[in-house]
Amino acid sequence: MNASTHAAPKKPKQRINGVRDKNLVVNMAPIDRLDLSGKRLLVVGGTNGLGRAVAQQALKNGAHVTVVGRTFRDAPSERLTFVRADLSSLSEAVRLGEDLDVESFDVAYFSLGILAAPEREETPEGIERDMAISYLSRFAVLKGMHSRLGAARPAGVPQPRVFIMGAPGNGMTGDPEDFNSEKNYKPMKAHANTVVGNEALALVGAERLPGPAYFGLNPGFIKTGIRSNYLGEGSFKHRFAEGLVGLFGQSPEDYGRRMVPLLFTEDLEGRTSVMFNSKAQPILPTEGLEGAYADRYLEASEALLQRALS
Repeated sequence: MNASTHAAPKKPKQRINGVRDKNLVVNMAPIDRLDLSGKRLLVVGGTNGLGRAVAQQALKNGAHVTVVGRTFRDAPSERLTFVRADLSSLSEAVRLGEDLDVESFDVAYFSLGILAAPEREETPEGIERDMAISYLSRFAVLKGMHSRLGAARPAGVPQPRVFIMGAPGNGMTGDPEDFNSEKNYKPMKAHANTVVGNEALALVGAERLPGPAYFGLNPGFIKTGIRSNYLGEGSFKHRFAEGLVGLFGQSPEDYGRRMVPLLFTEDLEGRTSVMFNSKAQPILPTEGLEGAYADRYLEASEALLQRALS
């Protein structure tokens, strides 16, 4: 496809937490009155950080939860299932998407992610490591499961939902001409490609990977391990940055309490392609990212995935 057909949108002003969409109100049940008995939640990246916080909160409210990750850190439970997977491998991500029994799930939540390292890192499949983990693995998993997600539930239940964590609505437009960061590597430029890929997936996923409704999540700054790959695990810079974030931001547990009611609220029925900030408030998508430009990102995703698998 001619690149000029889908030229990059004019770069909007970047806003870390996005811009509130004041035309949309989404009501949710208070967390202390939310009964999720009988609901089933899949958390890809649910063994650490925000994914783990969301998984644990859903468990407290009665849901059956399956978490996917490399290391299981929680006590076994009859309502908590662990699936081991290393999603830096796209072949493993494809296998997970094809083999995981997802027909009974109501919601799939994708939170696995890192930040790009100061020097470019590449997986054995030839993919920049942040791209592989933080975005392309999600695309690969969803390609295998989108048509089966929630398909075995009773008639009349809400449409299954996919929530994709990234930083939607913050104004990044990325570079689909250097999707794998091979021409001019800069860590934040590389990470921007994962951010835009995730937002594009939330915006046009319902058309390209039909079945579920798709939503984007922008958590802002929360103290987790996501910055360790960029700052150096345990370094002074890393400890200082996490200290500041922890001082001024909400905790992962607070985020879980805010997000879990959003995942299951009746107010999202019939909607798709809506983005939310760290307070579970609707935000506007990045200007110019919808439509043809988002499609261009998913075309680049498919091409890079096939290259990795070959």
